[in-house]
Amino acid sequence: MKNKKILVVEDDPNFGSILRDYLSLNSYSVILAKNGVEGYEKFKKNDFDLCILDVMMPFKDGFTLAKEIREKNNNIPIIFLTAKTLKEDVLKGFKAGADDYLSKPFDSDVLLAKIKAILNRQSSVEIPESEDYKFKIGIFSFNSKLRILTNQLNKDLIKLSPKESQLLKLMVLHLNDLMPRQVALNKIWRDDNYFTSRSMDVYIAKLRKYLKIDSNIEIINIHGEGFRLIIKN
Repeated sequence: MKNKKILVVEDDPNFGSILRDYLSLNSYSVILAKNGVEGYEKFKKNDFDLCILDVMMPFKDGFTLAKEIREKNNNIPIIFLTAKTLKEDVLKGFKAGADDYLSKPFDSDVLLAKIKAILNRQSSVEIPESEDYKFKIGIFSFNSKLRILTNQLNKDLIKLSPKESQLLKLMVLHLNDLMPRQVALNKIWRDDNYFTSRSMDVYIAKLRKYLKIDSNIEIINIHGEGFRLIIKN
């Protein structure tokens, strides 16, 4: 089996080399970049399975780099490494497209476990509970296989990310009913913790933005319980 390819962008040369060597010893193919500008150039020239980005870097910080990577590839997993542990920075990271977040110093075995978990869930994109993949949501049609949301009035297409598509499908399958937060986190993120919960909130906000064109569609937050996708008649 071909080794998974990881881009590591870290401005501390000693730490970057140690991280590269550690991941290489664990059968990953690793390319190391020393800043955000170099990281983006290497990202464009290679096909990676996952990116590990330091946040505080010269020339281009990790948040900016993540947004640029997301513009090229909306699906690739991103892990942030940072000395910043403020809640605002963590949320900013998830808004920039992070799949996970590790604060320095961290246990290398924890990083390895997170990488394995993220790559494993990347290989199982579809939610298995329903074979249906075509849905009508107000003025929209939604194809969960193609991950396309179509406005039937003007035929505008929105290409959803895997998580956006999974989350929308799960809410449609619970239409006008409670979609428990824990169910979504365990099925899509494969974990229920503070970070994955904040990440899901970011994706809910994105779906609300896509669907707001139809005033009859609403995603309601049931505090402490989950969400309801409601279509008013």
